[in-house]
Amino acid sequence: MRAIAWRNLVLISMASCCLIACESGKSALASSAPSPAQNVPTAAAAKQADTAQSSNRTAKPVVNGVRALQYVKEIVAFGPRYLGSPGHQKAESYLRSHLKNDDLQEDPFTVDSPEGKFQGRNFIAKFPGTKDGIIVIASHYDTNYPLRKTSYAGANDGGSTSALLLELTQHLRGKKLDGYSVWLVWTDAEEAVRGWTHDQDSVYGSRHLAETWEKDGTLKKMKAFLLADMIGDADLNVDRDANSTPWLEDLVLEAATRLGYQSHFFARTGGYDDDHTPFAKRGVPVADLIDFEYGYNNVFWHTPQDTVDKLSPRSIEIAGDVIYETVLLIGERK
Repeated sequence: MRAIAWRNLVLISMASCCLIACESGKSALASSAPSPAQNVPTAAAAKQADTAQSSNRTAKPVVNGVRALQYVKEIVAFGPRYLGSPGHQKAESYLRSHLKNDDLQEDPFTVDSPEGKFQGRNFIAKFPGTKDGIIVIASHYDTNYPLRKTSYAGANDGGSTSALLLELTQHLRGKKLDGYSVWLVWTDAEEAVRGWTHDQDSVYGSRHLAETWEKDGTLKKMKAFLLADMIGDADLNVDRDANSTPWLEDLVLEAATRLGYQSHFFARTGGYDDDHTPFAKRGVPVADLIDFEYGYNNVFWHTPQDTVDKLSPRSIEIAGDVIYETVLLIGERK
């Protein structure tokens, strides 16, 4: 999914658990986090959960994890979403249906990969604000092409964050935001088609979008690019990304601390090549909110074991609320 530039584990006493930082080796560290979901109700219970969950919060909740997890289930039900697959086409139709009443822009592009050419498509939903500037919140929705002959459907990797963005539309649409405009972006072809190579076989959609926005002047208006990746893990531990913008990462931690969620953030540090990288290279402030420790020794990552039962609505709530709070903090900056 992404190459790791390096990994610096803060918990020195567990350093022996660290594996070589590469495409297949990850750390086995984990810290306290929410328990896996048990008998999660369907979206029909979402409205009731909006009210009930507030009693468990240190601040007013934003994200409804029950509803978001139902979106995950619906996305995963399409099956694998690799480029050119029926599931990929169904995911496109699903996003189009959910965003049809929003200011939606579809961004088609050609994926020229080592396995041939494919059609990719980014989705951009725009929500206007009162201030001149744009904050992007992004997630990829495709799944791993090399695993196309398996049942791998990326519940956490691609599914959880695509669902989170759909949930955020509930809180952004129908009003003019008090602050910068927020654009939600579902990127396509984040995953490598053959094997992850920097600036070649990876992040096709975000590379295309960054180049397009650089040419038309959009990048100059961007105040931040917030990327969500693999945040549905029931054992939520979001890493600090060394390839992200330091002040924006600090703001993410401030948002988590304000909400009482700091124990789920930044116990580990790593350097990640992900959908934020093309924007970082062009000078856009970026932050990658990623939990790159999915199961003991990352055992569930990029396997058919990446299934909904490994996720927690609470984790999606925490990550989503922190992202939303970060957006507010960015708006407060001079």
